[in-house]
Amino acid sequence: VSVLLFQAKSCICHMCGAHLNRLHSCLYCVFFGCFTKKHIHEHAKTKRHNLAIDLLYGGIYCFMCQDYIYDKDMEQIAKEEQRKAWKLQAFTPTVVSHYQCTMTGLGEKYSTWEPTKRELELLRHNPKRRKITTNCTIGLRGLINLGNTCFMNCIVQALTHTPLLRDFFLSDRHKCEMQSPSSCLVCEMSTLFQEFYSGHRSPHIPYRLLHLVWTHARHLAGYEQQDAHEFLIAALDVLHRHCKGDDNGKKANNPNHCNCIIDQIFTGGLQSDVTCQVCHGVSTTIDPFWDISLDLPGSSTPFWPLSPGSDGSVVNGESHVSGTTTLTDCLRRFTRPEHLGSSAKIKCSGCHSYQESTKQLTMKKLPIVACFHLKRFEHSAKLRRKITTYVSFPLELDMTPFMASSKESRMNGQYQQPTDSLNNDNKYSLFAVVNHQGTLESGHYTSFIRQHKDQWFKCDDAIITKASIKDVLDSEGYLLFYHKQFLEYE
Repeated sequence: VSVLLFQAKSCICHMCGAHLNRLHSCLYCVFFGCFTKKHIHEHAKTKRHNLAIDLLYGGIYCFMCQDYIYDKDMEQIAKEEQRKAWKLQAFTPTVVSHYQCTMTGLGEKYSTWEPTKRELELLRHNPKRRKITTNCTIGLRGLINLGNTCFMNCIVQALTHTPLLRDFFLSDRHKCEMQSPSSCLVCEMSTLFQEFYSGHRSPHIPYRLLHLVWTHARHLAGYEQQDAHEFLIAALDVLHRHCKGDDNGKKANNPNHCNCIIDQIFTGGLQSDVTCQVCHGVSTTIDPFWDISLDLPGSSTPFWPLSPGSDGSVVNGESHVSGTTTLTDCLRRFTRPEHLGSSAKIKCSGCHSYQESTKQLTMKKLPIVACFHLKRFEHSAKLRRKITTYVSFPLELDMTPFMASSKESRMNGQYQQPTDSLNNDNKYSLFAVVNHQGTLESGHYTSFIRQHKDQWFKCDDAIITKASIKDVLDSEGYLLFYHKQFLEYE
């Protein structure tokens, strides 16, 4: 290793001239290449030189295995070379720049943790791995209100407790592709996850996050109260734009054809079937969505009759009380066939003329996280008001009845239970609820978040209190977040 390092003419990438970007050195010849920009990969493929050393930490990378090789002898050599480099820097700082660049890249001293004799003794006497108990509060942290920013705080709480998103960021999976990482919202979210799960209990001040949101979503800038739903969509949009996918993004298995973590988790496919009333020809389109906005009884939009569970039976895990609207009712109304009328005729490709038609929406592809937006704020030319209708929502939700594949079992707008409803891929668990108290002009946002399977907490800016499942289910509900059950790692 040392021979290779001292034989090199310069400690820079031989293809682009950069000295950062995780520089690697070929172990077959004198060649330095960027790992981040894949210059060392191109060299390995062209020359069939399948081993390279990471000059930052001394790890050996195998291009055939596409992974680092962890060998005790090589790790010991890397440690010795690092000690020599830092010893040389301490005595001769004026001549160490080349060597320091070679061995430590950014010039930051790195040392692995080595247990002391006392620590080894403790490990031997305590071999069992410590498990997170159900009363553990790690991940819970309040957020300071920076001036009517409760709309942001409640969404941050929901995102930081999204199981798969949490696993992504705590695994340090984000690799920034922006020229200025300080302006990257995904980098800030990564920092936010570290802050939340650091174990600190004092409230966090999300001023950098607020600044980045103001910068990249200017319609949300200012200290006026904003809509939490609007903030959620704007945040997902900026995160999507900053979280660039890899070269195979167009092949991603979601309707946005993007493989960034945001689209992998939040993007679903909404199928729209328009049926001609003359020839019964069907025109189908599929559009991506991040959330589903549902109409409520009490709005100016006519609401679909309640489900056939109003006699006190249970549908989709929801206990129906006479006159109570459920989330299932709202979803049934959303996916019912709708007659477009004579004023909205479409040109039928079968009839080659404008005809009346019906339109029906169903779920072609379900996202990992299903977010339901209950449309409580009504804005029209005649009135502006908040709809306070109570909507019952379940802890567990089966979306099978609302899939495009289940459409044939829906007749005249009334769903009939299919025989193959035991599809675990379509089952969800509730993990966050955002609520709004007050009026349209003056109000406050809070959220309920699930810490463990049956442990819930209420987040009111900097104040976090224990909540019961009854507290959650009795709340008014504005945004409901559900996670696919089989992808939860609890």
